Order: sequence, then structure tokens, then C-alpha cells
Amino acid sequence: MSGFEHFERDAIELEREILKRGILLGLDWADAAAMRRLAREALEGGAEHTNALLRDPDPQLKARGELFAFGVLMLRTMAESAETGLHTHGGPAWKAFGRALIEESGRGPLSG
Repeated sequence: MSGFEHFERDAIELEREILKRGILLGLDWADAAAMRRLAREALEGGAEHTNALLRDPDPQLKARGELFAFGVLMLRTMAESAETGLHTHGGPAWKAFGRALIEESGRGPLSG
């Protein structure tokens, strides 16, 4: 397994950063409707929207952009680990946001 431990470490570090941004934004990870609205914004806005948020001087908007960017990094980490045959996953914050991203990518109804 030598050489692959970084996937787990990366996922732990990304989860911590996602949690920090959630605290800054006052997110409730258990609020599925709020997570879906956030996921919809991330998906519809894409990289251009995320980059604009990252450059914004408003700390709330910048934190939102950072959350979206960390989400992309988590997805990449999970995909790369899967390519090596490993199952890597994040913690509760990522699972809430990741679930919402999956649901929104299918464009199901948004309730709440």
C-alpha cells in the first residue's frame, strides 16, 4: 500500500477545510435542501463562477468559492484513489455536500 496513503490523508485534510468553510458560511450539513441549493449553485456556475468567488474581497463569498474548489479536489481525490483500486471517502460534511452534488447533477426536484 506504500505510496497510496496520501489519498486518505488528502481526504481528511479536505474534509477539515470543507468543515471550516461550512462554519464560516453558517451551514447546517443536515439541511438537505440547503445543501442542494449550494450544490446547484456550484454546478450551474461552474469553474468561472467559482473563480470569481475566489477573487471576491467579501469573506463570505470567498469562503463559498473555496468550498466549491475543495469539493472539486475531493472528487478528484476520490476518483484517483478509485483508479488505483482504493476506496477513499470524506467525513460527514463532504458526504452531505457530495450527496447534494450527486442529486443535483441528476436535476431532481429541489424541495424546501
